[in-house]
Amino acid sequence: MAENDTTGADFLLVGFLLSQEQEVIAFTIFLFIYIFTIMANILIIVLVRVDQSLHKPMYFFLSNFSFLEIWYITTIIPKMLADILSKRRFISHNGCITQFYFFFVFGAMENLLLGVMALDRFLAICYPLRYPILMNDKTCIQLAGGCWVFSCVSLLLPSVSMYQLSFCEPLVIDHIFCDFSPLMKLSCNRYSLSEVSFTFLSWVLILCCFLLIMMSYIFIIATILRMSSAARRQNVFATCASHLMVVLIYYGSAMFTYIRPPTHESFPFDKVVFVFCIVGTPLMNPIIYSLRNQEVKAAIMRLIARLKRLRNSL
Repeated sequence: MAENDTTGADFLLVGFLLSQEQEVIAFTIFLFIYIFTIMANILIIVLVRVDQSLHKPMYFFLSNFSFLEIWYITTIIPKMLADILSKRRFISHNGCITQFYFFFVFGAMENLLLGVMALDRFLAICYPLRYPILMNDKTCIQLAGGCWVFSCVSLLLPSVSMYQLSFCEPLVIDHIFCDFSPLMKLSCNRYSLSEVSFTFLSWVLILCCFLLIMMSYIFIIATILRMSSAARRQNVFATCASHLMVVLIYYGSAMFTYIRPPTHESFPFDKVVFVFCIVGTPLMNPIIYSLRNQEVKAAIMRLIARLKRLRNSL
């Protein structure tokens, strides 16, 4: 690797090496997934907004989660779609650091919001009598707002310090976006403030949130097993199953990608896992919550009936 300081130069994103026919297929699939994900998450936001039966803390956090997923997938997929059909897969230095910042802001937010949703279920099931007092409207807004503020502020240090790094030629990122590890491999400065702060933040955030979520579900499952009514046990567990499925999907791919020993090699399988991490959770979130949640399905039917009445009145 050359030691030339190329700060401010454009980066080349390698992406997936596909034939022309494979590029068309990949573009079509990812475009469909992107549009479906955006529309499905918007549907959940609208449902929570307009349906009185969904004006509960659980669905307030779900609508925040859906809003987050829209921006989370938008930081990567539109650029990736453009690169699939382009022969010039370049991104500017400023654009690269900006993409890095917003992607990991939304990634941090996803960790925190999944943790808050687990806390909400823990309080609702383990302390049902105190739940309305503990999780009131003010508390919900403070928790969601705190997640957004912490995510935006915590990523400033690694992002600003990365902006000031010098990168050595060739400026080739063997990935589909400006991820942390590929950028560090190009950095002329090893063990920089950006590298240390980001590694510390990612390990603490991912592991702490995951452990807290798992601890919450241990108490939740223990409480469910102590319930005398089998029907009530099934109903209560159903309200948690959707969230738990989203947690397992997200953390399975996130831990493989960011919580493992560093390596100097890049494998195509890493890109596949990353794409699943980016696409999987935003795509599966509305599907899981709509198919497994009776309240959401009922709200969808009421919305459809309302739209039919509106159309007939016109």
